[in-house]
Amino acid sequence: MFIKYLSAERRLSPNTYNKSYRYDLNTFEDFLQGKGIKDLKQINRNTIRDYISWCRKRRLSSRSISRRLSALKGFFGFLLAEKHIEADPTSMVEHPKQGMVLPNILTVGEVDTLLTFSGKLDRGDLLAARNHVMLHLLYATGLRVSELVKLSLISFNRHSGSLRILGKGSKERLVPIGEQAIVLLEEYLDHIRPQLLHGRTSPSLFITRQAKAMTRNRYWQILKDIARHAGINKEISPHTLRHSFATHLLENGADLRSVQLMLGHSDISTTQLYTHVESSRLKKIHEKFHPRG
Repeated sequence: MFIKYLSAERRLSPNTYNKSYRYDLNTFEDFLQGKGIKDLKQINRNTIRDYISWCRKRRLSSRSISRRLSALKGFFGFLLAEKHIEADPTSMVEHPKQGMVLPNILTVGEVDTLLTFSGKLDRGDLLAARNHVMLHLLYATGLRVSELVKLSLISFNRHSGSLRILGKGSKERLVPIGEQAIVLLEEYLDHIRPQLLHGRTSPSLFITRQAKAMTRNRYWQILKDIARHAGINKEISPHTLRHSFATHLLENGADLRSVQLMLGHSDISTTQLYTHVESSRLKKIHEKFHPRG
């Protein structure tokens, strides 16, 4: 019932609530069984704090513990609303403080290397051409990979040169894609995609040879392969392009609010993380080149 609530009321994606929430709640259940707790009424604030200590002993990061606590707060909040319990044991239990983890990014030069190599692969190869357009769009827009593979034909507005994105929490946003990406996307739509369809139909923008929608896991693997063969010696994922998109915009003078809107962040503090990336980079340059750095 709680899982259905997450889907219907909070509009979380199936990937989020099926995997993350189920896993976190199952882990809490394991903890309760180890303590011999079988009744919800036995759970109190001290139980929750003991669980946090239990997680710490297993060397979980503050971020992971915070996520698990969020799952419990949502779960017990639901039980309270449904009158299955009289008090929420997670109330007044604070999230652990988290150290700042700076996102992994590519330099502008590394992005150029990646795109140039990808562009060379697409000559005469339909799938390579599709992959190149997807890669270009990731960097041009900062989309999440889940948003990229869910794009439909009606997502692209040729007149405005933008994409209509349905992001987290079913929130819509319009993202400009830039002239180079427009040219590539129109080439894909007019010449490459029809050949992949081979007379079939599909509402999805990016499709396989079977005219089915691309999956995020499949594209993740494709990107890793392209990066490896391009000689990019960094851990790379689709989110690396999203991080790079945001960081490069801010480095070149874009205002924080505009970047927040393009990324689809509900809280500007999430976007502010990228300003720390730039500060960290400048600090390293100062230490390296200043005579007293």
